[in-house]
Amino acid sequence: MTTPEPARRRRRPPQGDDDEQPRTRPARKASASQRHGVPSAAAAMRAAAEQLSELLGRRPESVSSLKPTDDGWQAVVEVVELERIPDTTSVMASYRVQLDEQGELISYERTRRYSRGMIDRLGG
Repeated sequence: MTTPEPARRRRRPPQGDDDEQPRTRPARKASASQRHGVPSAAAAMRAAAEQLSELLGRRPESVSSLKPTDDGWQAVVEVVELERIPDTTSVMASYRVQLDEQGELISYERTRRYSRGMIDRLGG
């Protein structure tokens, strides 16, 4: 007859005084813009695309430009204006979008229309 092995006890980490607080990871520092209520660049890109989509009723293809301004952010968002077959002949548009310091859309304007397959030429 074999005797069963004794159950192994798990080691507990050493316990400190009751007054000690449990160790936690230090929180990530917020970027300077997040600390002042201004959205990050990634959040501004999402906000520009989402809010323009709501206004136009079309899904943006991409955000081709994003830059901070004194009052928030300015983005250029590419949108399919007219879908065609083949899709390289679809009509695209570039929209300049202004966001305020909280990431809310305050203005937009269409700046360019072009065929999806069109390539910009240098110097012209």
